[in-house]
Amino acid sequence: MTKKEKVQFVIDTLEKLYPEVPIPLDHKDPYTLLIAVLMSAQSTDVGVNKITPILFAKADNPYDMVKLSIEEIREIIKPVGLSPMKAKGIHGLSQILIDKHNGEVPKSFEALEELPAVGHKTASVVMSQAFDVPAFPVDTHIHRLMYRWNLTNGKNVVQTEKDAKRLFPEELWNKLHLQIIFYGREYSPARNWDLSKDIITQTIGRKSVLK
Repeated sequence: MTKKEKVQFVIDTLEKLYPEVPIPLDHKDPYTLLIAVLMSAQSTDVGVNKITPILFAKADNPYDMVKLSIEEIREIIKPVGLSPMKAKGIHGLSQILIDKHNGEVPKSFEALEELPAVGHKTASVVMSQAFDVPAFPVDTHIHRLMYRWNLTNGKNVVQTEKDAKRLFPEELWNKLHLQIIFYGREYSPARNWDLSKDIITQTIGRKSVLK
């Protein structure tokens, strides 16, 4: 198979398995999505979805959020881990949204990445899922699968994102990155991986992985 055929095989297989992909984090607008994505760092989406309703019942917009102290936010989000850093980030970015952006989440990578606790991946998720701007957020699942599928040498997520954007058509990025995440969780996990169920890796996986 040529590289082009491999890429097409990935696209076709994922489209068959996941014709519809829901956004894994519960939210109702760009602000609640931004907070949920920030909270999901090194946590599971399921864990975040349990905590966000409690937080958003108290504050689901920057104006209400800054009325809470960092300590109060931390107390609520403690179960998701890294809560001191995340609470500080949530409070800080809410204040900046009020001061600089009229309380709205900005629609640019640069403005998002200037916010505390918001890295490139978080900005990419918000741009893609809240504003439908083409982006390819690379999380650990995508990083692992792109390497297993020999579509990147995957030294780091920056390289993996570049390779993904180069190989896959831009109009598919927003859906495809979610499809790969769902596939990784279901068929190609990091632990207890069963290659016999992982059709994509079986078909196009790098030789060192298939041994």
